Formats: sequence, structure tokens, C-alpha cells
Amino acid sequence: MKDTDKRGIWSRALGRGVFPHQLTWILDLPGRGLIMSARTVADRLPVKPDANVLEIGPGSGYYSVEVAKRIPDGWLTLVDIQQEMLEKSAHALKAAGIHHFATRQSDGATLPFKNNTFDALFLVTVFGEIENRASFLLEAARVLKKDGVLSITEHHPDPDFESASDVAADLRQHGFMPLQTLGWRWAYTLNASRL
Repeated sequence: MKDTDKRGIWSRALGRGVFPHQLTWILDLPGRGLIMSARTVADRLPVKPDANVLEIGPGSGYYSVEVAKRIPDGWLTLVDIQQEMLEKSAHALKAAGIHHFATRQSDGATLPFKNNTFDALFLVTVFGEIENRASFLLEAARVLKKDGVLSITEHHPDPDFESASDVAADLRQHGFMPLQTLGWRWAYTLNASRL
């Protein structure tokens, strides 16, 4: 790999936008759970054991594994714009003995699923990366069941971090009602429902 390519990858990792798959090892560094553990994220996702759950931007599968454990009679679908990320997530799930999942490559502007499919849709440090926010939220509302939950988790030091109040305002403008915010200012989960 050329030096200019390496600089571009690091620039993308440290700046706003989609996190590069070449640096997923950063996402798996020991100590990541000190900021926001996978257990905490899963605890904040209000789902039953048979839920049909959609994760947008799973990265290396750090959070996917814990959420999948919470839905042993359900199904987890992972969507990412980068096929390499989906492969890494699938590897992490299989290594944990989890097989009730599927992966789909797509961007957030068009989700390749039928209306009213999912009980919950969650994203962790991904919401700020989504370029066409209005299209994504329309799609999220479309694929969620009427009583489904959109769960957005954000924490520092993510360069795309947005405050809970800014995210809540955006959700209200695009067909969602914030239900609860859990955590604290720099590491929170905001759960919302369709209007």
C-alpha cells in the first residue's frame, strides 16, 4: 500500500465519515468496553428473545455478538456499506457460536427489506456517518414495525459524535418520537419510536 493510501485511510478514520475497514483492529482494542460495553448497548435495546433486529454499520461485530445472544429465538440482520466489514462481523458471530444472522451490503439511503419487518433497528457510533440522513430515517421508519424501536448509541471519541439533543431534534423532524435517553452526555443511547 502506498503512503498516500495509508494517509487517506488514517484521515478517514480520524475524520468524519465512514470508518475504513482496514483499521477495524482499532475497534477491537482492549479497553473499548470502558467507554461503552457491548453488554450496556444490548441492555439498552428493548427486545424480546424472538425479536427480528437490524444493525446498521456493525463494524467488526463488537456489539453484534452481545445483541445476538439476547435474541436466541430471533434473527439479527447486519447491513453495512463495506462488504469487508460484513465479513469481519460474520466471522465474529460465527466464532461466538452464533448462526441466527444474515448480512446485506447496502447504504442507509435504501434498505433492501419489506415494510414492517423489524422489531428494532440499532446503530452504534454510526448515525453521524450517514450522509443522507432524511432518506435513512424514512427507510428506518418503513422497515420498522409499528411498535418497533430505533436505538442510536453515540460516544466519544468518535469524530462523528452528535449530542443527544441534536439527534433527538433530527428524529422529531423525520417521523420519530424520542422515548428515552440512557447514559450520560458523552456516551448515551437514545431510543425512539415511529410517530
